[in-house]
Formats: sequence, structure tokens, C-alpha cells
Amino acid sequence: MSRSLKNCSAASRDGPWFEKTFTVFHRLYSDPFWFVRGCFKEYFIHKFRAMLGKNRLIFPGEKVLLAVSGGPSSCSMLSQVQEGLSQNAHKKLRFLPGIVYIDEGGAAGQSVEHRRRTVEELRAVFRATGFSFLMVPLEQVLDLPSSVLSAPGAPEQEAGAYKAAVDHFLLSDGSSGVTAGQQQETPLPEVQEAHTHSLQRLLGSATTLTAREELLNILRQHLLVHTARSAGYSKVMLGDSCTRLAVKLLSSISLGRGAQLAHDTGFSDSRYGDTILVKPMRDYSAKEIAYYNRMFSVPSVFTAGLDTKVRCARNTAESTQFHKETHK
Repeated sequence: MSRSLKNCSAASRDGPWFEKTFTVFHRLYSDPFWFVRGCFKEYFIHKFRAMLGKNRLIFPGEKVLLAVSGGPSSCSMLSQVQEGLSQNAHKKLRFLPGIVYIDEGGAAGQSVEHRRRTVEELRAVFRATGFSFLMVPLEQVLDLPSSVLSAPGAPEQEAGAYKAAVDHFLLSDGSSGVTAGQQQETPLPEVQEAHTHSLQRLLGSATTLTAREELLNILRQHLLVHTARSAGYSKVMLGDSCTRLAVKLLSSISLGRGAQLAHDTGFSDSRYGDTILVKPMRDYSAKEIAYYNRMFSVPSVFTAGLDTKVRCARNTAESTQFHKETHK
């Protein structure tokens, strides 16, 4: 290895190079950084818990809903929560997790059979975690009440409230850790074909793929917030990586939505009042996540999106989001 490379401590120890598995990351304006497999895992786990710890937004014993789409980033987030709640965890996470999957197959024009196969694959992944999970079709967004947008504000947190909550948790039953309880499964309900057609007409009313993707993102967030409130969750974890957030930032500026950047790319989004969206994966690049999932066998399920057909057909009218992602 070149002397100009920065290494983790284990990579600098004496020993045959072939006994070590190295991972290299190329960072902008810096030298490559080498990790040994074990150090990389420690680094990855520590960064996730440090992100949650320094923000102190999730209180002990609080119910948190993990929004898992089946992609690498959200599945990696799910894996980190599993790791943090395991018996071998050094510093255990103290919240109560649940999982939600929003089935967007109707928006992407998938057949009923294709959607069913995807749901079955994800159900197997969710069951293995032991967490309760919900599976919700995107078509339910058409029946949401208007109260989703006029929600009560979040209660004001006094100074020292987090420390007081931790002390209370430890004095009660927190010494033995948090248990998610018996796993509860809410299967995907039957979707009427008329509702799927209505959703497709709504998305089709947007004249460009950029507008359709933006509309889909808004509908998804509204359904997540409504599902969290209905199930008693006060926080929703999203799996947005820093790569995805960089695309969102450039896209928002291009679309004239600069005023929303703090909410769209920050750690927390409190626009929905009593339900707060958090992004614990915002410090991970897509490359880091891909390496981690590959090296430690984190399962994920491919789900087609609105732009899948466009990419396959090589349409020249791709969305702004797709251009930013491919030219960043």
C-alpha cells in the first residue's frame, strides 16, 4: 500500500496482506481510506448510533416506525436497528421499532402477481427481524383524511427532558434492555382495480416524469405519516443516504424548492407536527452501504420505480432527479 493512504489501526499492523480483507473508499478532496473488514463494521455501526445519539431526538421506550422500501439503504438501516437491539450489542438502542412497507407497484404499472411476489419476499425479510410490521398499498393515499396536513404541533420538550427520560427508563425496566414484544403482522390488504386506475390517472396528470416523481414522493410521505399516527408511532425513520439526499438537494434547487431544503436534507423533518421524520442514514454514501450489505449479507429486494421503464427504454425525457443522479 502507498504511504499516502490513510489506514485503520488494524490495517497498519504487521502480518501477511492476504490475511486481511480491505475496503477502500474514495472521498472527495482526500486520500483513499482503507479499512479491514472488522474495523469497517465497527465504523459503520458506530456512525449510525452516533447519529442517533448526538441528535437526541428519539427517547427511550418511544415507538419508531422504520420505512423500508426493500432497497439497499433502507434494508441496511433495518439491519443496524437489529444490531442495536441484539443481545450482543455494546450500547443497545432503547426504542421500540416497527416496520412499514409502502407497496408502490400500482404506480409503476406492475401486475398483481408481480406485486404479490415482491410482498412475499419482503415479508420473509421482515419476519426474520422479529419486529412487528405493516404492509400498506399506496392506493390507500386516495382515502386519507385532510387532517394529515393539519396535524397538531409536537409537544415542546423542556431542557434536560432527554436526560430525564433516560434516567426514568433505567430506573424502571430499562436495565434489561428493550424488547419489541410479540411480533404482529399486518398483511397487505386487497386493492381494488378501480383504486389502482385512479392512482395511475392521478400520477398521469403530471405532464413530466419529474413532476410525477415529485408527486409520488409527496403521496408516499403523507401515507407514511398517516400510518404512523394510526399505529401510535411518533417517529418515522427513512433510509435516505447522503447520495440520495445530494440528488434531492440539486433537484429541489432546479425545481425552485430551495425553501424546503432544510427539511428535505436535514436529520429531522418536523413539518408534520406530532410525527417527525428522521434520516439516520444521511451520513452514509451509497458506496458505503453497498459494501456493507455485500460484505455482511444484508438482504434487500429490488422494487421497480416510476423511472424504471424510462431507463430501460432509454427515453430522452428522463426526470430531473435521474439526471442529477447520473451526472453528479
